Amino acid sequence: MNAFDDTESLITVRDWLRFAVSRFNEAKLFFGHGSDNAFDEAAYLILHTLHLPPDRLDPFLDASLTHAESEQVRAVLERRVRERLPAAYLTHEAWLAGHRFYVDERVIVPRSFIAELLQDRLAPWVEDTDAVGDVLDLCTGSGCLAVLAALAFPSARVDAVDLSKDALAVAARNVADYGLGSRIELLESDLFAALGGRRYDVIVSNPPYVDAEAVATLPPEYRAEPALALGSGDDGLDATRRILAAAGDHLKPGGLLVVEIGHNRDALEAAYPALPFTWLDTEGGGQFVFMLRHEDLPDQSAPGSTTV
Repeated sequence: MNAFDDTESLITVRDWLRFAVSRFNEAKLFFGHGSDNAFDEAAYLILHTLHLPPDRLDPFLDASLTHAESEQVRAVLERRVRERLPAAYLTHEAWLAGHRFYVDERVIVPRSFIAELLQDRLAPWVEDTDAVGDVLDLCTGSGCLAVLAALAFPSARVDAVDLSKDALAVAARNVADYGLGSRIELLESDLFAALGGRRYDVIVSNPPYVDAEAVATLPPEYRAEPALALGSGDDGLDATRRILAAAGDHLKPGGLLVVEIGHNRDALEAAYPALPFTWLDTEGGGQFVFMLRHEDLPDQSAPGSTTV
């Protein structure tokens, strides 16, 4: 018998929360798109479905649900178990650095450590935020980092680049939601290919960085995301190599390149022993995001070189 067919005895938010945690654990769901455990994810899905504040569970635990509300909660919990979709695809929202963004299956669920750094306006590496006039977000996806960059640097115009037309459609919705259409330009481009001679004070990127071995063993929740946004060659560094090869041509003197690379720090340092990577501290640790200045990068504008 399907456990979701026998829910008539579930009356309160507390009842549904207990039921959901049990079903999530029973199904061995994977959590990594905003929460890391069954309880938090169940609470989020229930509160969102009931149009209740996402951070106010306790006052509503003993509230009774109407029949219609119970059916709505049952449906979303069952989809989470049956389809193994990330919660963000069920609610069409994701939270990053305290900001809400629209998401759906056309984009990866936002979860970049760079958001935390932008919240701090890249301090202390950027001394004068008003002096940042041009920012590039490579592999923008949902546009979340582009939006956060525009908020962090109020004098900047931001180019947000992605290879996927579908992703750019989602990004356009988020840019519009934040009223930033006059400051953020969305561009379809394979990394730097369509940018011509544009140069930037800051380039940020959360590119694909999952290696082939890890891609082959991803849980269903990650396989529900666009493959284009996850894998990047055998060692996960294909996109990062291309960024490093061309970024110097698109940074202004003194400009910063900030790139997230997942768990690939050792492989990256081994591949580029001459580059003076600065590893930025985040809540996850100091091994996921590197920074380089324009002067640290190879100059690809010399005769015979190729800009990617």
